[in-house]
Amino acid sequence: MALESGTYISQLNSSNPTTSDDVAEGDDHFRLIKAVLKNQFSGLTGTTAISSSEAELNILDGVTSTAAELNILDGVTSTAAELNIMDGVTSTAAELNILDGVTATAAELNYNDITTLGTVQTSKSVTADSSGIVNHADYQVVRPYLKDYAETVNAIGGTGGGTQDIDITAGNVATATVDTSTNTFTFSYPSATGRACSFTLILTNGGSQTVNWPSSVDWAGGSAPSLTSSGVDVLTFTTVDAGTIWYGFAAGLDMG
Repeated sequence: MALESGTYISQLNSSNPTTSDDVAEGDDHFRLIKAVLKNQFSGLTGTTAISSSEAELNILDGVTSTAAELNILDGVTSTAAELNIMDGVTSTAAELNILDGVTATAAELNYNDITTLGTVQTSKSVTADSSGIVNHADYQVVRPYLKDYAETVNAIGGTGGGTQDIDITAGNVATATVDTSTNTFTFSYPSATGRACSFTLILTNGGSQTVNWPSSVDWAGGSAPSLTSSGVDVLTFTTVDAGTIWYGFAAGLDMG
């Protein structure tokens, strides 16, 4: 039979040559196959072997990017491991384009790599948690310019007699009502030595029962003030040595 013709692989007839074809036509079949392959893969003009596997080449199946879009990757020096970080990213093109024009370095972007949202870390961005709380974790805040600020109140309520601890971490203002029987106050979790720590205690009916204070309290004038049996007293305590000494004084007695 006559030699088939074709320009692309899809045009080749896998049934040719037949067993009845002249052996002399074999070289023509080989030349046809070579011509089809060279035409189909006309871009392969170099001498470098293609090492991609079928699976790797099939990744391109369905890609609709233009040559210009693919050329954006020309010169990318990222490793496969670095590119695989993007594997599974669900951002849209619009979301990724937010990064267009960003000039931050890797080190600068890594400032946002935080461990716990809302907890301050060294050399990291400061964030707030889902409740808007920023925990400075005992790190220093320098030269803040504050306006309209508030302090957390540790509302203890009735002391009920016995021992009543005032936990500084629960708030630097505490309110309590002395009732029932003798009450002994303790203070816990002051700031570290070398840092001033103060709290205010708004005490109701402090003189209605016997009140004992920590031995570490150094009262103004050398003795604890006489508290109001039916009313409010405001007491302030300050330490600079982690509670070894608490300087105590009455900010206001029998306030009402």
